[in-house]
Amino acid sequence: MSLATTKRRGAEHKSEGRGVQSIELGSRLLQALCQEAEPMMLKDLAKVAGFAPAQAHAYLVSYKKIGFVEQHPETGRYSLGPFAVDLGLTAMHTTDPMELAHDTVQELSAATSLNVALVVWGSFGPTVVQVQESGSQINMNTRPGTVYSMSGTASGLVFSAFLPEKEVKDSVAREKRDPSGSGRVGVSRFVPRREIEQIREQGFATVDPPPVPGIHAYSAPVFDHTGQIVLAITIIGQDHYLEPSAESDFIPALLEATRTLSVNLGHRITS
Repeated sequence: MSLATTKRRGAEHKSEGRGVQSIELGSRLLQALCQEAEPMMLKDLAKVAGFAPAQAHAYLVSYKKIGFVEQHPETGRYSLGPFAVDLGLTAMHTTDPMELAHDTVQELSAATSLNVALVVWGSFGPTVVQVQESGSQINMNTRPGTVYSMSGTASGLVFSAFLPEKEVKDSVAREKRDPSGSGRVGVSRFVPRREIEQIREQGFATVDPPPVPGIHAYSAPVFDHTGQIVLAITIIGQDHYLEPSAESDFIPALLEATRTLSVNLGHRITS
Protein backbone atom coordinates (compact mmCIF):
# COMPACT_ATOMS: atom_id res chain seq x y z
CA MET A 1 0.00 0.00 0.00
CA SER A 2 1.32 3.43 -0.90
CA LEU A 3 2.09 6.10 1.67
CA ALA A 4 -0.64 8.31 0.23
CA THR A 5 -3.22 5.53 0.56
CA THR A 6 -2.15 4.80 4.13
CA LYS A 7 -2.50 8.44 5.15
CA ARG A 8 -5.87 8.75 3.44
CA ARG A 9 -7.26 5.62 5.04
CA GLY A 10 -5.87 6.68 8.39
CA ALA A 11 -7.75 9.95 8.10
CA GLU A 12 -10.91 8.08 7.11
CA HIS A 13 -10.65 5.82 10.16
CA LYS A 14 -10.30 8.83 12.49
CA SER A 15 -13.53 10.35 11.16
CA GLU A 16 -15.58 7.13 11.09
CA GLY A 17 -16.46 7.03 14.76
CA ARG A 18 -17.40 3.99 16.78
CA GLY A 19 -18.35 0.81 14.90
CA VAL A 20 -19.92 -2.52 15.79
CA GLN A 21 -17.11 -4.75 16.99
CA SER A 22 -18.98 -8.02 16.52
CA ILE A 23 -19.51 -7.24 12.83
CA GLU A 24 -15.83 -6.42 12.40
CA LEU A 25 -14.80 -9.64 14.14
CA GLY A 26 -17.23 -11.78 12.18
CA SER A 27 -15.96 -10.40 8.89
CA ARG A 28 -12.76 -12.37 9.48
CA LEU A 29 -14.71 -15.55 8.72
CA LEU A 30 -15.90 -14.13 5.41
CA GLN A 31 -12.39 -12.96 4.58
CA ALA A 32 -11.06 -16.45 5.29
CA LEU A 33 -13.59 -17.99 2.89
CA CYS A 34 -12.55 -15.49 0.22
CA GLN A 35 -8.84 -16.11 0.74
CA GLU A 36 -9.03 -19.89 0.75
CA ALA A 37 -11.45 -19.93 -2.22
CA GLU A 38 -12.87 -23.36 -1.38
CA PRO A 39 -15.48 -24.86 0.99
CA MET A 40 -14.04 -25.29 4.49
CA MET A 41 -14.72 -27.40 7.56
CA LEU A 42 -15.66 -25.47 10.70
CA LYS A 43 -12.43 -26.22 12.54
CA ASP A 44 -10.29 -25.15 9.58
CA LEU A 45 -12.31 -22.00 8.96
CA ALA A 46 -12.12 -21.08 12.63
CA LYS A 47 -8.36 -21.61 12.67
CA VAL A 48 -7.74 -19.40 9.64
CA ALA A 49 -9.97 -16.65 11.05
CA GLY A 50 -8.47 -16.87 14.53
CA PHE A 51 -11.65 -18.04 16.30
CA ALA A 52 -12.51 -20.85 18.66
CA PRO A 53 -14.77 -23.32 16.78
CA ALA A 54 -17.76 -22.60 19.06
CA GLN A 55 -17.39 -18.85 18.53
CA ALA A 56 -17.07 -19.27 14.77
CA HIS A 57 -20.16 -21.52 14.70
CA ALA A 58 -22.29 -18.83 16.38
CA TYR A 59 -21.38 -16.33 13.69
CA LEU A 60 -21.94 -18.86 10.93
CA VAL A 61 -25.45 -19.64 12.15
CA SER A 62 -26.37 -15.96 11.70
CA TYR A 63 -24.56 -15.70 8.39
CA LYS A 64 -26.48 -18.75 7.09
CA LYS A 65 -29.80 -17.13 8.01
CA ILE A 66 -29.09 -14.05 5.88
CA GLY A 67 -27.36 -15.90 3.03
CA PHE A 68 -23.80 -14.76 3.61
CA VAL A 69 -22.66 -18.38 3.89
CA GLU A 70 -24.12 -21.78 3.13
CA GLN A 71 -23.29 -25.20 4.51
CA HIS A 72 -23.09 -28.14 2.17
CA PRO A 73 -25.43 -30.84 3.52
CA GLU A 74 -23.26 -33.79 2.50
CA THR A 75 -19.84 -32.55 3.61
CA GLY A 76 -20.72 -30.01 6.30
CA ARG A 77 -18.28 -27.56 4.71
CA TYR A 78 -19.00 -23.85 4.58
CA SER A 79 -18.77 -21.58 1.54
CA LEU A 80 -19.96 -18.13 0.59
CA GLY A 81 -23.72 -17.97 0.07
CA PRO A 82 -26.02 -16.33 -2.50
CA PHE A 83 -26.19 -12.98 -0.72
CA ALA A 84 -22.40 -12.74 -0.73
CA VAL A 85 -22.43 -13.54 -4.46
CA ASP A 86 -25.03 -10.82 -5.06
CA LEU A 87 -22.89 -8.31 -3.19
CA GLY A 88 -19.83 -9.24 -5.22
CA LEU A 89 -21.66 -8.95 -8.53
CA THR A 90 -23.14 -5.59 -7.57
CA ALA A 91 -19.72 -4.32 -6.53
CA MET A 92 -18.22 -5.36 -9.87
CA HIS A 93 -21.04 -3.70 -11.82
CA THR A 94 -20.76 -0.43 -9.90
CA THR A 95 -16.97 -0.23 -9.73
CA ASP A 96 -15.42 2.21 -12.19
CA PRO A 97 -11.98 0.77 -13.16
CA MET A 98 -10.79 4.09 -14.56
CA GLU A 99 -11.67 5.97 -11.40
CA LEU A 100 -9.77 3.48 -9.27
CA ALA A 101 -6.85 3.53 -11.70
CA HIS A 102 -6.81 7.34 -11.71
CA ASP A 103 -6.38 7.37 -7.93
CA THR A 104 -3.70 4.68 -8.10
CA VAL A 105 -1.68 6.64 -10.66
CA GLN A 106 -1.80 9.79 -8.54
CA GLU A 107 -0.77 7.95 -5.38
CA LEU A 108 2.05 6.07 -7.08
CA SER A 109 3.48 9.26 -8.57
CA ALA A 110 3.31 11.04 -5.21
CA ALA A 111 4.99 8.12 -3.43
CA THR A 112 7.82 7.66 -5.96
CA SER A 113 8.31 11.17 -7.42
CA LEU A 114 8.12 9.56 -10.85
CA ASN A 115 5.90 10.31 -13.81
CA VAL A 116 3.21 7.64 -14.06
CA ALA A 117 1.20 6.78 -17.18
CA LEU A 118 -2.10 4.93 -17.35
CA VAL A 119 -2.26 2.90 -20.56
CA VAL A 120 -5.27 1.08 -22.04
CA TRP A 121 -5.80 -1.12 -25.08
CA GLY A 122 -7.12 1.13 -27.82
CA SER A 123 -7.99 0.85 -31.51
CA PHE A 124 -4.38 1.46 -32.52
CA GLY A 125 -2.70 -0.44 -29.68
CA PRO A 126 -1.46 0.58 -26.21
CA THR A 127 -2.81 4.10 -25.70
CA VAL A 128 -2.05 6.57 -22.91
CA VAL A 129 -5.16 7.99 -21.23
CA GLN A 130 -3.57 9.71 -18.23
CA VAL A 131 -0.14 11.02 -17.27
CA GLN A 132 0.55 12.07 -13.70
CA GLU A 133 3.66 14.23 -13.69
CA SER A 134 5.88 14.25 -10.63
CA GLY A 135 6.86 17.89 -10.96
CA SER A 136 10.46 17.11 -11.90
CA GLN A 137 11.85 18.52 -15.11
CA ILE A 138 11.77 15.64 -17.56
CA ASN A 139 11.76 15.76 -21.34
CA MET A 140 9.24 13.15 -22.44
CA ASN A 141 6.80 12.87 -25.32
CA THR A 142 4.08 10.96 -23.49
CA ARG A 143 0.70 12.66 -23.38
CA PRO A 144 -2.91 11.42 -23.31
CA GLY A 145 -3.58 9.94 -26.72
CA THR A 146 0.01 8.76 -27.23
CA VAL A 147 0.16 5.31 -28.83
CA TYR A 148 3.01 3.00 -27.83
CA SER A 149 4.86 0.43 -29.91
CA MET A 150 3.97 -3.15 -28.99
CA SER A 151 7.60 -4.24 -28.96
CA GLY A 152 9.59 -1.04 -28.49
CA THR A 153 8.13 0.21 -25.20
CA ALA A 154 7.62 -1.18 -21.71
CA SER A 155 3.86 -0.61 -21.90
CA GLY A 156 3.60 -2.30 -25.27
CA LEU A 157 5.53 -5.33 -24.07
CA VAL A 158 3.13 -5.78 -21.17
CA PHE A 159 0.19 -5.99 -23.57
CA SER A 160 2.23 -8.26 -25.85
CA ALA A 161 2.79 -10.63 -22.93
CA PHE A 162 -0.73 -10.74 -21.51
CA LEU A 163 -3.14 -10.21 -24.40
CA PRO A 164 -4.33 -13.19 -26.48
CA GLU A 165 -1.64 -14.19 -28.98
CA LYS A 166 -3.77 -13.58 -32.08
CA GLU A 167 -4.65 -10.07 -30.95
CA VAL A 168 -0.96 -9.34 -30.39
CA LYS A 169 0.03 -10.66 -33.82
CA ASP A 170 -2.66 -8.58 -35.53
CA SER A 171 -1.56 -5.44 -33.70
CA VAL A 172 2.11 -6.01 -34.50
CA ALA A 173 1.21 -6.46 -38.17
CA ARG A 174 -0.74 -3.18 -38.19
CA GLU A 175 2.17 -1.43 -36.48
CA LYS A 176 4.59 -2.59 -39.16
CA ARG A 177 2.34 -0.97 -41.75
CA ASP A 178 2.48 2.39 -39.98
CA PRO A 179 3.62 5.22 -42.26
CA SER A 180 6.72 7.13 -41.23
CA GLY A 181 5.87 9.98 -38.88
CA SER A 182 2.82 8.21 -37.50
CA GLY A 183 3.65 9.46 -34.00
CA ARG A 184 3.77 6.04 -32.36
CA VAL A 185 6.39 5.98 -29.58
CA GLY A 186 9.07 3.30 -29.82
CA VAL A 187 10.68 1.39 -32.66
CA SER A 188 9.25 -2.00 -33.64
CA ARG A 189 11.69 -4.85 -33.02
CA PHE A 190 11.80 -8.63 -32.82
CA VAL A 191 10.88 -9.94 -29.38
CA PRO A 192 11.97 -13.52 -28.64
CA ARG A 193 9.51 -15.80 -26.90
CA ARG A 194 11.79 -16.13 -23.87
CA GLU A 195 11.49 -12.37 -23.28
CA ILE A 196 7.69 -12.62 -23.28
CA GLU A 197 7.85 -15.56 -20.89
CA GLN A 198 10.14 -13.60 -18.59
CA ILE A 199 7.71 -10.69 -18.52
CA ARG A 200 4.88 -13.04 -17.57
CA GLU A 201 6.98 -14.59 -14.84
CA GLN A 202 8.27 -11.37 -13.27
CA GLY A 203 5.07 -9.38 -13.81
CA PHE A 204 6.57 -6.29 -15.41
CA ALA A 205 8.38 -5.14 -18.55
CA THR A 206 11.07 -2.68 -19.55
CA VAL A 207 13.02 -1.87 -22.71
CA ASP A 208 16.75 -1.34 -22.99
CA PRO A 209 17.77 0.84 -24.71
CA PRO A 210 14.68 2.99 -24.05
CA PRO A 211 12.80 4.88 -26.78
CA VAL A 212 13.98 8.21 -25.34
CA PRO A 213 17.67 8.31 -24.32
CA GLY A 214 18.13 9.02 -20.64
CA ILE A 215 14.51 8.21 -19.80
CA HIS A 216 13.65 4.74 -18.53
CA ALA A 217 10.28 3.08 -17.88
CA TYR A 218 8.82 0.02 -16.18
CA SER A 219 5.28 -1.17 -16.83
CA ALA A 220 3.02 -3.72 -15.12
CA PRO A 221 -0.43 -5.13 -15.97
CA VAL A 222 -3.75 -4.75 -14.17
CA PHE A 223 -6.27 -7.60 -14.43
CA ASP A 224 -10.03 -7.78 -13.90
CA HIS A 225 -12.21 -10.46 -12.30
CA THR A 226 -11.96 -12.64 -15.42
CA GLY A 227 -8.16 -12.62 -15.34
CA GLN A 228 -7.92 -10.47 -18.48
CA ILE A 229 -5.54 -7.51 -18.72
CA VAL A 230 -7.56 -4.27 -18.67
CA LEU A 231 -4.79 -1.70 -18.50
CA ALA A 232 -1.13 -1.12 -17.70
CA ILE A 233 0.54 1.30 -15.32
CA THR A 234 3.95 2.62 -16.30
CA ILE A 235 6.48 4.49 -14.18
CA ILE A 236 8.78 6.84 -16.08
CA GLY A 237 11.84 8.73 -14.89
CA GLN A 238 15.33 9.93 -15.62
CA ASP A 239 17.91 7.15 -15.55
CA HIS A 240 20.04 8.75 -12.84
CA TYR A 241 17.04 8.78 -10.48
CA LEU A 242 15.05 5.71 -11.52
CA GLU A 243 17.69 3.07 -12.15
CA PRO A 244 19.68 3.06 -8.86
CA SER A 245 16.53 2.30 -6.85
CA ALA A 246 14.51 0.43 -9.47
CA GLU A 247 14.78 -3.06 -7.99
CA SER A 248 14.77 -2.02 -4.34
CA ASP A 249 12.00 0.61 -4.35
CA PHE A 250 10.31 1.54 -7.59
CA ILE A 251 9.48 -1.83 -9.16
CA PRO A 252 8.09 -3.19 -5.84
CA ALA A 253 5.97 -0.03 -5.49
CA LEU A 254 4.68 -0.46 -9.05
CA LEU A 255 3.83 -4.14 -8.51
CA GLU A 256 2.12 -3.42 -5.21
CA ALA A 257 -0.01 -0.74 -6.87
CA THR A 258 -1.04 -2.90 -9.82
CA ARG A 259 -1.75 -5.95 -7.70
CA THR A 260 -3.88 -3.94 -5.28
CA LEU A 261 -5.80 -2.38 -8.17
CA SER A 262 -6.31 -5.83 -9.73
CA VAL A 263 -7.70 -7.17 -6.46
CA ASN A 264 -10.05 -4.17 -6.22
CA LEU A 265 -11.28 -5.06 -9.71
CA GLY A 266 -12.06 -8.62 -8.59
CA HIS A 267 -8.91 -10.41 -9.74
CA ARG A 268 -7.89 -13.31 -7.54
CA ILE A 269 -4.14 -13.47 -6.88
CA THR A 270 -3.07 -17.11 -6.97
CA SER A 271 0.56 -16.78 -5.93
